[in-house]
Amino acid sequence: MAIVLITGSAGLIGSESVHFFARLGHQIVGIDNDLRSFFFGASASTVWNRDRLQETYGEQYRHHNIDIRNQEQIEGLFQEYGSDIALIIHTAAQPSHDWAASDPHTDFTVNANGTLVLLEATRKFCPDAVFIFTSTNKVYGDTPNFLPLQELETRWEIAADHPFFIGIDESMSIDNSKHSLFGASKVAADILVQEYGKYFDMKCASFRGGCLTGPAHSGAKLHGFLAYLMKCTLTGESYTIFGYRGKQVRDNIHSYDLVNAFYHFYQHPRRGEVYNIGGSRHSNCSMLEAIAICEELSGKKLQYSYTEDNRSGDHIWYISDVGKFQSHYPEWQYKYNLRDILVDIYQAQVSRVVES
Repeated sequence: MAIVLITGSAGLIGSESVHFFARLGHQIVGIDNDLRSFFFGASASTVWNRDRLQETYGEQYRHHNIDIRNQEQIEGLFQEYGSDIALIIHTAAQPSHDWAASDPHTDFTVNANGTLVLLEATRKFCPDAVFIFTSTNKVYGDTPNFLPLQELETRWEIAADHPFFIGIDESMSIDNSKHSLFGASKVAADILVQEYGKYFDMKCASFRGGCLTGPAHSGAKLHGFLAYLMKCTLTGESYTIFGYRGKQVRDNIHSYDLVNAFYHFYQHPRRGEVYNIGGSRHSNCSMLEAIAICEELSGKKLQYSYTEDNRSGDHIWYISDVGKFQSHYPEWQYKYNLRDILVDIYQAQVSRVVES
């Protein structure tokens, strides 16, 4: 039986990966020490999700409360399972622009050093395994903000005849832009993954995600756009819109669709690849458009405030062009559109309230 090792296994993409690969019959080794609660407070803790995974899968899911920066413990774990590890899905991260600026050392060591520890452990103990890294569109910094954007009634948009109208592809430069410290630490990790693929001939890929979302997201003020927005709409907690008149656009991909993309790569891996992956033109929205859908689904009005001060380096408009990935893996298709995603998040949050 192949072993799938997943970092950040109680988080959004990590737990979706657990479900996906456990249902295929694989043994799952999960690594998660709930740093999310350290970053964003107790309300963002993923312990509830860890407990649910353990209850659901029993011995098929083995959880390890390890910090990915701890080289000795990580290498000990990899050595224990050795070449039985067929796939590493690395989702653990410090994911927030704003938090990174408050503690640059922790941000960088988690995102960059932690990735290096995992890559080197893979090279030492299971070099034939597939290594998938959950990167981010923030590696492009604020370069997308210099596109010729047009302000419409509910969103910023780009002209239909522009080369990036379909979405931003991997040709966009990651240089000479403001990334935020979070973006810089993810760039370092992204490049490391590419280098281990190209230099050591390992089966590695960086998936540069748009907004990753889904029902298992422990949304918080500083991270988890749609999940936190729905939470605020349901609970009456005030939401703050930062700049751009609430018309900033994001493409949103359901956690299932992303992990399904991982699965397709795992079946036919390449070495040192980079893929932009997100909701593309299939699933995207502005802040104002997302608010309208949340209010419709919940039957409640969102209480929100607005500040002209946008987050430094934040994107005004970002839609992913997933054409490269689809050209390599044409059998992969989306299951969820934007409304499907928000319905799923809404139902999950209501269910959690009932359970508690």
